[in-house]
Amino acid sequence: MNNEQQRDEQLWQTAKARVAFRWSFLSYFLVNAFLVVIWFFTSGPDSYFWPIWSMMGWGLGLAFQYFHAFYGNKVSSTQKEYEKLKNQQ
Repeated sequence: MNNEQQRDEQLWQTAKARVAFRWSFLSYFLVNAFLVVIWFFTSGPDSYFWPIWSMMGWGLGLAFQYFHAFYGNKVSSTQKEYEKLKNQQ
């Protein structure tokens, strides 16, 4: 596989990861909004806000997915280290 094909494959993987993140974010928003509505109409605003647990747990996973999609697919640190070692020879 030549360098250009490898770059195109990396761009394709980055594009797929970003689209997947957008769908995950939409799901996160819709499901948690639904949970807040359930909480509001069953318990009321003066009660314990239990949807926070799904928001925090799922939000943490969503944050990892975001950083992978938008910052993690540059050039892998292994590739950088390999090129550095190769240039030292």
